[in-house]
Amino acid sequence: MNLSCSLFVDGEFDGIIHSKKDINIGKNGHIKGEIVVQRLVVQGFIEGNISAQRVEIKANGKVSGTIEYEELVIEAKGILEGKSIVKSSKKAPKVNKIELNKS
Repeated sequence: MNLSCSLFVDGEFDGIIHSKKDINIGKNGHIKGEIVVQRLVVQGFIEGNISAQRVEIKANGKVSGTIEYEELVIEAKGILEGKSIVKSSKKAPKVNKIELNKS
């Protein structure tokens, strides 16, 4: 499913969702598959892979799978089971090594 609008899911969906806007998974929502989106809010359950700029897992939300994100927010009692990958265009800063003299 390719969308250019926001989507609210409060039922079951099995497949691939691509959206240029927001996707909100309601408390009764259950998604199996892949989600590529700008912003994802999870109050229900997702099984699969997610790629998003921002992912919010709310208090009763659960994600099982791999999340690629720029921002990740997990509220208390929110659950992430799987792998999280930060995607960023910024490289990690170089760390300078400091040697201490033991005299």
